[in-house]
Amino acid sequence: MIHQPGSGGPLEARAEVERVAAAGLRIETPCGEGRLVWYLWGQGRPLLLLHGGSGSWTHWIRNVETLAAAGYQVIAPDLPGSGDSALPPDGNDADVIPRWLVLGLEQILPGVRALDVVAFSFGTVVAVLLARDWPGHVARLVLTGPPVFRDNPPPFGRLRAWRDAPEGPARDEVHRHNLLAFMLNEPTAADALAVETHGRNVERDRMTKRRLARTSLVHDTIRKLPGPLHLIVGERDFIFEGRWDQAHALLDEVPALQSRLLIEGAGHWVSYEAPDRYNDAVLRLLKDLPNASL
Repeated sequence: MIHQPGSGGPLEARAEVERVAAAGLRIETPCGEGRLVWYLWGQGRPLLLLHGGSGSWTHWIRNVETLAAAGYQVIAPDLPGSGDSALPPDGNDADVIPRWLVLGLEQILPGVRALDVVAFSFGTVVAVLLARDWPGHVARLVLTGPPVFRDNPPPFGRLRAWRDAPEGPARDEVHRHNLLAFMLNEPTAADALAVETHGRNVERDRMTKRRLARTSLVHDTIRKLPGPLHLIVGERDFIFEGRWDQAHALLDEVPALQSRLLIEGAGHWVSYEAPDRYNDAVLRLLKDLPNASL
């Protein structure tokens, strides 16, 4: 049985992060003069997870053990400039990340070519570039909360400045507010583990520009991918809020898109807020059992 922590407090949340990390294998590969940090769990068919902006592997804290237990070798890097990974030397946005991932994967999995890729938010920008420029490395692509519109404005107006708050409970409360402003829907989902992982991630973020996520890059690229391509979205995802009719129309124009799943009641960080439904959806898609469409 996969351990599911209660809401707990900061100490329990940190212990949970440490427990899940310790259950995996930590590997480092080059990223310029620095290192790109990876975590691996389980054995079996490789499954690459790409986290969101201002994130780390902990965006998948409620998913990696379940996916590994289902028979996959789960591979979750801290993307360059995020978590414990160094900034890439050749840029400060998604377009420079895939080559460092490919370099690392070729060391971690020598001889292995195509992987299934599950990506979240900013990670979906990286994933579509990986599929476009290194198509032999991507077998199946599952996009979670992707910025699929021609314009994808960020939710800056909803956020509070965490740097203005002293460390401790006051800053944690700002992080909790920000989680509910754009990452999570239900207040109960913004528990101690969510606050701990989100706060730790945003405070380490060095790739802060990420302008490509606001452009039409994903919108334009997914129309040209060979597929198979799948989409998972939280019903209350801020990217799609008030734009569902537009989303339906544009997704109908993507030939490679095989399924679209809407997870009710969940926000942008659907893999955390609804982990059981999300994990089940991913496992069905990896076994070529599409879910009901949006």
